[in-house]
Amino acid sequence: MLSATIAVLALAAGGCAQRAPAPNPNSAAALAAAQQQRLIDERKDEVIRQLAICESGGYGPSEKPIYGGRGLYLGRMQFATRTVIAYVQKRDGVQLTPRDAAALAQDYDRAADLAKYMIFDLEEPWHWPLCSKKLGVPQQVAAIKQL
Repeated sequence: MLSATIAVLALAAGGCAQRAPAPNPNSAAALAAAQQQRLIDERKDEVIRQLAICESGGYGPSEKPIYGGRGLYLGRMQFATRTVIAYVQKRDGVQLTPRDAAALAQDYDRAADLAKYMIFDLEEPWHWPLCSKKLGVPQQVAAIKQL
């Protein structure tokens, strides 16, 4: 009888014991996917940084407005106002005024996001003909897609 009681207590205690969760096979896959996406994003940011340097001599925010082509091109990415208006309309469905478009072009982060959309989503690096060719942007885009 004593052995039967010990057996019941042992079973009861064993049922309450904490067990390590089974490894989740999706967590390793999710981690790998997140690392892959981070690598892709870093490569895209590097292409945009190179393009900004080629177009305007620098990257990142500027303390003063940047103009090129006798004032026709604005910001680090050297956008024409009409290009910003057209592509923001296409991407976001928002109609910008020329003043709003100029402000976007002068804002490095917003302009870089628009350039990423144009280059990586629409595959239109030809908006920057000289620098795109010099930097091999189409080849860099193709290499990033292979990741």
